[in-house]
Amino acid sequence: MRAREITPLALDSYQRAARVILSNHLVTTSYPDRAALPLLRRWATELRDDLLDLFGYRLEVTETTARLFTVSDRLNPSAPAQTATERTFDRTRYSYLALCLAALGRVGNQITLSELADHVAADAAQVDGVELSTARGADRDAFVDAVGWLGVRGAIALADGDANGWASNPEAGEALYDIDRSVVVALFRPPRALQHLHSIRGLLAAETSQAAEEDGVPVDAKAIGRRVRRALVERPVVLAGELDQHELIALAQPKTASDVEMLTGLVAERRAEGIAMIDPTGRLSDVRFPSTGTIAQVALLLAGEIADRILDVDAPELPKLPLPLESDDHLIEQLDAAIPEAGIFEDLADEDAEPVEPGSEPADPEEPATYPLIDDAWLADKITELVDQFGRTFAAQWQADHNGLRKQSLGLLQRLRLTHAVPGGVLVLPVLARYRDVVVNVRERDPLIDFAVDNSAPEPSSEFSGSTEEPEVENA
Repeated sequence: MRAREITPLALDSYQRAARVILSNHLVTTSYPDRAALPLLRRWATELRDDLLDLFGYRLEVTETTARLFTVSDRLNPSAPAQTATERTFDRTRYSYLALCLAALGRVGNQITLSELADHVAADAAQVDGVELSTARGADRDAFVDAVGWLGVRGAIALADGDANGWASNPEAGEALYDIDRSVVVALFRPPRALQHLHSIRGLLAAETSQAAEEDGVPVDAKAIGRRVRRALVERPVVLAGELDQHELIALAQPKTASDVEMLTGLVAERRAEGIAMIDPTGRLSDVRFPSTGTIAQVALLLAGEIADRILDVDAPELPKLPLPLESDDHLIEQLDAAIPEAGIFEDLADEDAEPVEPGSEPADPEEPATYPLIDDAWLADKITELVDQFGRTFAAQWQADHNGLRKQSLGLLQRLRLTHAVPGGVLVLPVLARYRDVVVNVRERDPLIDFAVDNSAPEPSSEFSGSTEEPEVENA
């Protein structure tokens, strides 16, 4: 491993470079910031070797871009594209984004927003269920969101005009963009040509760990180790109950987590239930927790309340259930149903679009791990209590919408793998215990300061902050 050859004084710089490319996958002269690409170029050779050896990832670095080509073991719904206001892309915006990339690959070095819209509209007309009409404000807004996503990453750069002005009135507004062709090319580089696939499974890594030696298929220990290390940097927590027997052996080996620690600077927290890679820098996490905002603060409070309920020896014992087996089959079927068969090159396409059949199971499978179940009624009551106690500090939209606040807060806890939703409630996962003993501080604003800013002398207000001494959970 090349990281072990780097001097202690330079190791921090190397680990910062690894975190940058693992968290962004694409780095340009301006994205995520202007210091990122020079840092990656400095360590390109060492990173290229370590990322390939540890994860099976391929790194390409040029003068203007650095692109990490990852390997996907499963579909990941936790990292969607987002607008500038952090709204998750819907199907329309994803469609416009793909069509924008296709159009930008066919034009020159500059293009106006209206010209790009005409290209996308023409291409959209050839796809069932997709349409771009510049006469509709909703279509223009979605189109500008897709263009903005490309602009943030440096694929295009605003040379003149205003995209929002065009979105408000395409007859009066206009915008001119310079095109960075190297970024456009780097953005869309699937591991296989999509025209050669009958199923989205062809983009996922082979499930070699399901093969057993007694079946005559040798177990690839190196591939299994890479898959486990990929899970360590891609998931907030890797639970032992989710792994097969070969992956458990790899996870138990100290070198598996220590190699990830050496590369990234993360700290492995081992428990009997699994491993969480803790990010003390906050640079690799795409979700900071604890954090600011009503949802994050209520989620932290709720985590503390749940931990207290589980540790309460006087309360009735909670039922325990195993985690439901997660399967991508339904989502894969939906995606496969959308593949236009007319665009597939049959001579080069995979004939077998069926999922890989698992190998034989162990003769005496172990009992699955079980986790406490907190029911929906208890959660609803607890949210009501938190609103009654701290509601004046919450955003106005959540003060009356208790149900929405509960769903959003639990959604964040599930994304962080602190809980798992099941019918009737949530299963509490072990890492949630890190957020017990939550400390609550309500800071009152000085009314004199508000008076100095606003002569209308508003009523004193307060803000809520939740804190914990534990570092935040990594969620790359």
